[in-house]
Amino acid sequence: MRIAAFSGSLIDYDLKEAMAVSASLGFDGIEIACREPHLHPDMPLMQVREIKSAAEDHGLAIPALAGYMGHFSTAQAEACAAEYDRFMELLECSVLLESDMIRVFPGGPNAFLAEPEHYEKAAYWIRRCADEARKAGKRIALEIHNLSLVETVAGALHLSDLVGRDNVGFIHDAGNMYITDTGYGEESVRRLGSRLFHVHIKDEKRIASAGAPGTFKNLTRHGEESFLQCRLGEGEVDHGGLLRGLKESGYDGWLTLECAAPYPPIERLAWDMKMLRTWLRAVEV
Repeated sequence: MRIAAFSGSLIDYDLKEAMAVSASLGFDGIEIACREPHLHPDMPLMQVREIKSAAEDHGLAIPALAGYMGHFSTAQAEACAAEYDRFMELLECSVLLESDMIRVFPGGPNAFLAEPEHYEKAAYWIRRCADEARKAGKRIALEIHNLSLVETVAGALHLSDLVGRDNVGFIHDAGNMYITDTGYGEESVRRLGSRLFHVHIKDEKRIASAGAPGTFKNLTRHGEESFLQCRLGEGEVDHGGLLRGLKESGYDGWLTLECAAPYPPIERLAWDMKMLRTWLRAVEV
């Protein structure tokens, strides 16, 4: 397995600077946040080529483009069409950047509030994205994310069955799944099977109330809860089961560190890289 930095964790730097930082910290790649100032779907192709050249200069692969488009399940038809067009622009970028997968958000509401029509509508548009991605040899990655249709493995597999495309899979995110309060250990890896395309790594913990730096509120099945974004090992997300599950499954993809804890960006990425490497050695992944 190789380790990537999430450029969104370095959003205060321009993308070329973020690449330089990632390379200096020993990352193998960089997962690019597809929002300004890093990369956006209508960026001139000349600039996209410059991004690819900068990544090569730093010896970094670009395993995934973290798109923010989609949210099809609750949008009106005109808005869905516009999001689809944004996806198509990003698909062109992925070809130039030689990035294997593009993240697309299916939308909400929380899985425990969703109706069948939410899944059906999301599946229709994701299927369209997947068919175009296949022509370009690319994959669609849906992040298992709180406040979405795919905040649990069960919801993810249900949507996957509706989409019916083998180039659509999931980003496992134990931090998000901790927020949702759903299983994120070995069993989650086994259940996702070949539909596990990518992995995000970050830490969180429940707190009494939000308001301080690095805190936020979120609607879960328990009601509105407060959380603190943490450096690895300082929160409550136990990544041991996930890493053991990845080893057992033979996973040979990427792990992306996307820490947003209230520390200087370079400091928190360096900390998380050190912790992850220690954990990987412990399970001999």
